Amino acid sequence: MTDLPNVKTESFRPVDAASLFPARCSSHAPRILLLYGSLRDRSFSRLSAEEAARILNALGAETRFFDPHGLPMADATADDHPKVAELRELVTWSEGMVWSSPERHGAMTGVMKNQIDWIPLSLGGVRPTQGKTLAVMQVCGGSQSFNTVNQMRILGRWMRLLTIPNQSSIAKAWNEFDEEGRMKPTPFYDRIVDVMEELVRFTLLTRDIKETLVDRYSERVESHAELSRRVNQGSAV
Repeated sequence: MTDLPNVKTESFRPVDAASLFPARCSSHAPRILLLYGSLRDRSFSRLSAEEAARILNALGAETRFFDPHGLPMADATADDHPKVAELRELVTWSEGMVWSSPERHGAMTGVMKNQIDWIPLSLGGVRPTQGKTLAVMQVCGGSQSFNTVNQMRILGRWMRLLTIPNQSSIAKAWNEFDEEGRMKPTPFYDRIVDVMEELVRFTLLTRDIKETLVDRYSERVESHAELSRRVNQGSAV
């Protein structure tokens, strides 16, 4: 440790390769939560998410949806509101997520952002999003854009999610679905298959080691300092 003079040795932890390759892996189906960002009856972000869920199910994943109807604006009510509690329970249940939003005025919708704003970084000593996987998708009313998926990537990083490299952006979404709400067999559909395959793979690879992947030296330093402070306070009593 003499080569690292500024490192607090009590919190420094060399990377343990064995912790990245667990001897036993979870065998249950990957649990994926899908969120969408529109309240319209014919919501293309919802239809895209539903198509993604069908693909995920075919790939062996278990999927659930959160319906944003009735979710109050963030901070407008207490955390025990039924819709808030439902959202947080689903996020806690999940091992990965899909965020699907329309692009409106060059950004994600308020409906999408409001759902994310209700998800806390910490909940009862548990970080409900940290180390879990995320796939981002957007639908466009006109030409293809990537503003919304780029914004959601920033939010994913802030929520400490492992956002997969691939993503989906559907141009002229109104032209990509039939009357029954099913997606037409075009390259846009193929891209969603690509994204969902990648999401399942990343989820299987990381779900058993997510705590190790996002374990941070700086936070261990803070935790050790806080523990020392409490011990010292107790000794002074």
